[in-house]
Amino acid sequence: MNTAFAAPKGIPEYTPPDSAGFAHVRATLIAAADRAGYGLLELPVFEDTGLYARGVGESTDVVSKEMYTFADRGGRSVTLRPEGTAGVVRSVIEHGLDRAGLPVKVHYSGPFFRYERPQAGRYRQLQQVGVEAIGIDDPALDAEVIAVADEGFRALGLTGYRLELTSLGDEDCRPAYRELLTGFLSRLDLDESTRERARVNPLRVLDDKRPEVRALMADAPLLRHHLSPAAAEHHAAVLGHLDDLGVAYVENPRMVRGLDYYTKTTFEFVHDGLGAQSGIGGGGRYDGLMATLGGPPLSGVGFGIGVDRTLLACRAEGVAPWTGARCEVFGVPLGEAARRRLVAMAGELRRAGVRVDLSYGGRGLKGAMKSADRSGARYALVLGDRDLDAGTVGVKDLVSGEQRSVPLDGAVAELVASLGG
Repeated sequence: MNTAFAAPKGIPEYTPPDSAGFAHVRATLIAAADRAGYGLLELPVFEDTGLYARGVGESTDVVSKEMYTFADRGGRSVTLRPEGTAGVVRSVIEHGLDRAGLPVKVHYSGPFFRYERPQAGRYRQLQQVGVEAIGIDDPALDAEVIAVADEGFRALGLTGYRLELTSLGDEDCRPAYRELLTGFLSRLDLDESTRERARVNPLRVLDDKRPEVRALMADAPLLRHHLSPAAAEHHAAVLGHLDDLGVAYVENPRMVRGLDYYTKTTFEFVHDGLGAQSGIGGGGRYDGLMATLGGPPLSGVGFGIGVDRTLLACRAEGVAPWTGARCEVFGVPLGEAARRRLVAMAGELRRAGVRVDLSYGGRGLKGAMKSADRSGARYALVLGDRDLDAGTVGVKDLVSGEQRSVPLDGAVAELVASLGG
């Protein structure tokens, strides 16, 4: 009987040394948010199901088809988080974060869950980094959020992506446009499921990817041409700020994000090296969401970036600004007395900020040096009984192959200095 277990279908795992790339991508994206003054918000992994039904929208595929929903032991319906914005807004309301000054600027990261059909770049457990700026409707804030994402991608060395954006209007122009679009759709020969989607949210039909529907929608009225004066002014101001920030963009008036809460600025970062799953991140403004979830009528803007897909984009471009090395120094003790001394030296080096590993289990020199090479360390410390008697330790440069003896008492300082240079 085979008792081996495997990870659930559609969930990527990141194991050493490849996990170094995942960790670097996530840390780089978070660092870009941190530099812009976004503080950490650690969200629950599951929430009350009603939060997503009300906040994300029951017409969305996320809510209607993709959520992991179950009853807990108390009979409450809970859902593994499919996205981050609704949870952030709930947290801001619950903890009164808006009372400490506006805008509330937070970042978050971690796993999110959607019951998707697994394929490259589309996972049932996806990793994201997100930011949200809540409380002020300022086009400069929209541009800042977009620029934070752009800076994260640039810091990774990515160049093969583009920013697409549009405006989804406001409460003064959306109702009239919805009526105009509904009238246009009523004259088309749509299948039953598409007609039902159009009934619940006609804007969703604009971004239907099927060629036959795209052909039918070729002459559809576009919201970009029916914006209210205020929404048009807001959009123009966002574009102006992006120009000032040096963030390149392409306007895409047919863009409709997969979540119902977006208004005004809406954007997506697209990388053509990823095939069908080309979106590596996106977001927008959601001016009515906080009031919908029971809070004050404050606006918000934010994004979610897929760490998994961004890592795939790095691989597609051959970009790898990280190291898979587990440590910088690898200790090779030859004998029990040498082991005790190297354990102590490893502790000193770690306290000095150096990453150190040791050969354990009493391996011989040959096996231990193989482990040192596999670790990716820059230096190996080789210590035996004769070295102890002489008060020295062997330091081998694993890149050049050069080996020298240095005084035991000065080895730690010398290695710290060498690695610091």
